[in-house]
Amino acid sequence: MRNRQKRKLEHIKHSLALNDGPETSGFGDVRLIHQAVSALALDDVDVSCSFLGKKLNLPLIINAITGGVREVLEINRALAEIARSTGVAMAVGSQTAALEDDRVRETFDVVRDVNPDGVILANVSALTPVERAMQAIEMIEADGLQVHLNIPQELAMDEGDRDFRDIIRNLTEILRFSPVPVIVKEVGFGMSREAITRLYGLGVTYLDVAGQGGTNFIAIESRRGNSLFGEELLAWGIPTAVSLAAAADLKLPLHLIASGGIRQALDMAKALALGAELVGVAGHYLKLLVQGSPEILQEHIQKTGYQLRSIFLMTGARNRAELQQCPIVILGRTREWLEQRGVNTAALARRNR
Repeated sequence: MRNRQKRKLEHIKHSLALNDGPETSGFGDVRLIHQAVSALALDDVDVSCSFLGKKLNLPLIINAITGGVREVLEINRALAEIARSTGVAMAVGSQTAALEDDRVRETFDVVRDVNPDGVILANVSALTPVERAMQAIEMIEADGLQVHLNIPQELAMDEGDRDFRDIIRNLTEILRFSPVPVIVKEVGFGMSREAITRLYGLGVTYLDVAGQGGTNFIAIESRRGNSLFGEELLAWGIPTAVSLAAAADLKLPLHLIASGGIRQALDMAKALALGAELVGVAGHYLKLLVQGSPEILQEHIQKTGYQLRSIFLMTGARNRAELQQCPIVILGRTREWLEQRGVNTAALARRNR
């Protein structure tokens, strides 16, 4: 087994064993306001959305998890079937292994085979040569391309990259030549206002802020036993709620996706209220699938849809556009962080449709 394929299996093993954190997503500091007089019926509430030209039943992406080693073929098959049956999007894990070794392509091909009409996202590193990025799109007939930024993880890995000088040039080339929309995403360390502004200047219009609170790749590398980082860096990054609120506050014409520590419908609703168009979930769903069953994960997503519609109704919102005009109260450390960075949280608390 090649080193990259061995590493993928180790990542799955340790992500299943580790808890999220140690930092939280920040959504615990975000409060939606209950409206006791919400003159709506549940049937009035619409949480569906359009994404990359296709309709989704929920504003949800089963986010990049795995692929590239035969042992995970059935994981991707099950996730693709669940995405198809629930009407949500799915992103595959990094396709580098399959771009280097055709023998593991089937671990990615299966996703499109099982879900021929769904929204499927390809996935490559920001350092992947543009020709290979285009091959990743073609491999699964992708509707969009996730390009991941993972500098802390690379630096923590003994075998990781050390030179990131070509990220901007390479990302610019991918944006130029990609036949499908490009979604630039973090992998759990969040995005600052400065990074978001710089990416927008390059022409990026789809961003997944992917902040702290969920899968922690520094912790995973530490668990693998060869991490170059100490415990003090386990808390490195920006919480998801902070990254998302800061991104929305820039008021740029961006399609924002929130991931990192999102598990339940209430987390989703808070992310949508803060400005996200969709949310992504990876580690939590992997645990429900592997430690539970495909049926448990499918039922969880279906229940999430009902609960999300209920939360919309309880805030008086018929849809995402109305939810994003409803007041939000931000408390504690999240408020302190945002206000220090120039975000007017009081204005969010006074929003009124």
